[in-house]
Amino acid sequence: MPQLGETVTEGTITKWHKRVGDEVVEDEVLFEVSTDKVDSEVPSPVSGTVDEILVQEGETVSVGTKLAVIGQGGAAAPEAAEAAPATAEAPADGATAPEAKVKDEGASEEAEVVAVGAGQATSSRRQGAQTSQAKPPTGAPPRPGSRPADQRPPSAPAQGGPSKLLSPVVRRLIAENGLDPAEIEGSGAGGRITRDDVLAAIDRKDPNGSEATAGAPFGAEAPERARSSGAQGPAPASSSAQAGPVPVAGQNDRVVPFTNIRRRTAEHMVRSKQTSAHTMVAVEVDYSAVDKVRNAEKERFKANEGFSLTYLPFIARAVVDALEDWPYLNSSVGDDELIVHGEVNLGFAVDLEFEGLLVPVVHRAEEKRLTALAREIAGLASRARSKRLTMDDISGGTFTLTNAGSFGTVINQPQVAILSTDGVKKRPVVIELPDGSDGIAIHPVGNLVMSWDHRAVDGAYAAAFMARAREILQTRDWATEI
Repeated sequence: MPQLGETVTEGTITKWHKRVGDEVVEDEVLFEVSTDKVDSEVPSPVSGTVDEILVQEGETVSVGTKLAVIGQGGAAAPEAAEAAPATAEAPADGATAPEAKVKDEGASEEAEVVAVGAGQATSSRRQGAQTSQAKPPTGAPPRPGSRPADQRPPSAPAQGGPSKLLSPVVRRLIAENGLDPAEIEGSGAGGRITRDDVLAAIDRKDPNGSEATAGAPFGAEAPERARSSGAQGPAPASSSAQAGPVPVAGQNDRVVPFTNIRRRTAEHMVRSKQTSAHTMVAVEVDYSAVDKVRNAEKERFKANEGFSLTYLPFIARAVVDALEDWPYLNSSVGDDELIVHGEVNLGFAVDLEFEGLLVPVVHRAEEKRLTALAREIAGLASRARSKRLTMDDISGGTFTLTNAGSFGTVINQPQVAILSTDGVKKRPVVIELPDGSDGIAIHPVGNLVMSWDHRAVDGAYAAAFMARAREILQTRDWATEI
């Protein structure tokens, strides 16, 4: 299992596109994986024959677990691989188990997902990728996301099979609620204890939720970073603890189980409200200067680029430039400090056919002009809807745009602000005529609404940023950027 981001420690194999004995070509889709962050199709890093599949569909395994063995056409799978359990950790030094492809700096994350037979060379889709033993040699630092056996929490045994392998979220829930994992019946693959199993045990322990509190939901980057830097604080209550009885479906009701992305979104949003002091500011924007260029260039632009020129790239460009003047909104709250980011990594929310949201990120947006921003936004949105985003595409955001409308929205942690766009409509506005008198005209108008963390800045600072973004949208000569 590849390391898919610094806070992702496990993934679930949702579908294998190849079976044992099938031929696979380099870059051909091999399997699909679901993590706390994103569902992705993962291509094969090499060409050959699928000799073994070590992790079956539906199983959740930790980062670094061997998933499959791909050998040269007609070659037999190594004997060592036959003895390796699906959830086993990397072999000890000197073992003859298959070598695992290990991430090298600059190598594509998509190319580090399968093991190959001992002695066989691995290949990468990027020049300069290297291979090494799955376990680092004695004295070498552990792989990101791994932990030596003698440093693991008591609730996470290093050995013992699938039923005793606990994910970070499960370990945290068990520890914070004083539960014994031996007394929890696992419903996952091979008897693995899942998060739902622990929550059910918590409810049995205290159905009213007066004493038991669920642990911090997995997937929020700010608390993960705080723990890694040594900062500590009380764990917030989980959204799973409800005041009053839990609703039960009636005879005429229909039950729709939460998907993984729905659960993770809910947990992340509740944690955000518990973490940040949310405040909101709104401004009305006249888009006449933008529309003048859009209407003149939209046909040529679509013919050249293959997609329509929407308002979003204009708003993104204005936001990036306004953040240069008001940089404290491009930051994160650290341990009694504000971390102001040197790059603007601009995220934007993409709806997945009403099933959930993803926030792909335009990295180093401050270096891109209007057309370049439009291209990258369109490309990321397309890959999001076709489930072809990588972890790099959704990681590292410092400021987010969304189209939730005129009522604001929840901050995307660990950022300190999120800007919502409203629908642009033609409305009567007051304008100043050439002779200095006032008149009424029909202009395209829309609202920009920003939710921000009051711990980072005050209202005057947030209002000044919004005024600057509006000024850029209304006064810039956009024709020079097309």
